[in-house]
Amino acid sequence: MSYDVALVGSGFSAICTAAHLLSSLPAEASIAIVGDESDFGRGTAYRTELPYHRLNVPAGRMSVFPDRPNDFVDWLGENGITTDPLAFASRGDYGLYLRDRLANLLRSREQRARVDFIRAKASSCRPDGAGGFSFVLENDEQLNAKNVILCLGVGSASLPVQTVAKDEGEPRRIISHCWQPGWLSKVKASDRICILGSGLTMIDQVLTLRGKGHWGPIHVLSRRGLVPHPHVSPPLPPAEVSLPHGTTEISLILQSLRRQVREGAPWRAVMDGLRPKTQALWQSLTAAQRSRFLRHALPWWNIHRHRIAPEVSGAFAKLLLEGVLEIHAGYLRSIDEEAEGVTLRYRRRHTQILKELQVDWVINCTGMERAGIGHSRLLETMRDDEVLLLDPFGLGVEVDDQSRLLQRDGESWPGLFAAGALTAGRFWEITAVPDIRVQAQKIAQAVTDRIGSTTDRVSAQG
Repeated sequence: MSYDVALVGSGFSAICTAAHLLSSLPAEASIAIVGDESDFGRGTAYRTELPYHRLNVPAGRMSVFPDRPNDFVDWLGENGITTDPLAFASRGDYGLYLRDRLANLLRSREQRARVDFIRAKASSCRPDGAGGFSFVLENDEQLNAKNVILCLGVGSASLPVQTVAKDEGEPRRIISHCWQPGWLSKVKASDRICILGSGLTMIDQVLTLRGKGHWGPIHVLSRRGLVPHPHVSPPLPPAEVSLPHGTTEISLILQSLRRQVREGAPWRAVMDGLRPKTQALWQSLTAAQRSRFLRHALPWWNIHRHRIAPEVSGAFAKLLLEGVLEIHAGYLRSIDEEAEGVTLRYRRRHTQILKELQVDWVINCTGMERAGIGHSRLLETMRDDEVLLLDPFGLGVEVDDQSRLLQRDGESWPGLFAAGALTAGRFWEITAVPDIRVQAQKIAQAVTDRIGSTTDRVSAQG
């Protein structure tokens, strides 16, 4: 099997890139979409059917097409949901929107490239010696493509400590990956829960438990006990952000931002005003400055930058007020599964006091594995073959400013791209829809240009 483009992945980055490829490629082109998910394009985030799982960005900024900013709002209106561009729509509705838009492009027979969906995982991807790439699939089939776009996202972070099971086998009440199927059905309504991590994933799991009828106590444990801030409705216009001249020292940048807030600018407006500058600012930092930011400022960046919908914040705050939800700041020391449940031991933050929690379930919500390698045999093999390089800070794979993967000698692989969170080492601000859709459009155009130039050469030689 040979294709002009192989798109590897099944989540948002994949569906967004596929949509832009279908909009730009010539009709004679061919696309292979390789992934083992039955519900292509929705991924974990947008497959949920629970109404309290909300987008963290208003609907008016969630169109999959940068040049059609009202597309998602139009879809919501067409389906009788809302016409308010400031609404925080459900993630399930957004998944349906993505499915519908891709289906519309696939139904169009005029000037539309051929698309084959290949339900399989790829286990390796190597240069084929002819300017393209050769895949081996886990069903032992082989696939060749002139251009490859990796849209594999990131995996879940591992548990922060080793666990001990009561029967020395697999822990049965310690859920190492919170999105794994089946465990929720085993939780009793009165069970005691401890969630590790206090970010967006934790909030999802808390609301899911409550939505499924759970009413028992929930403990949340993280190093700093920080939780995401809410958006305000209606949102404030972005502030004109003033950054210090002639320096990219993190401390001086923070001083400048804090000064604006002290002088009266709402901090949310300052954060939103910083967003268009974030990618360029990140790329201007030295390695030492990036390392310092990741060590000291990242948790505070996350809770201010990645905010939650007002409705979600209200539901979460109610649980805190009622006392059924408690947040602990501390450093996890051990997790032991015993006959009567699970025992966690942790040291309270800023003290030497050791505390214990006795619970029935431990749920890992400590975030995402930054590099996204451990969850993908393909990426691990490509790393071992030196086809891809890992970002030195564990923020994904190394790419150039056109999202092409870098080789050992610093040159880019022609025709080998990555999209979405895998490219955070270069772009940093590349996990939200408004950023990924722009990147996907640029990659699709670069691939279209490559295919066009190859076709022109072949025609000239003929």
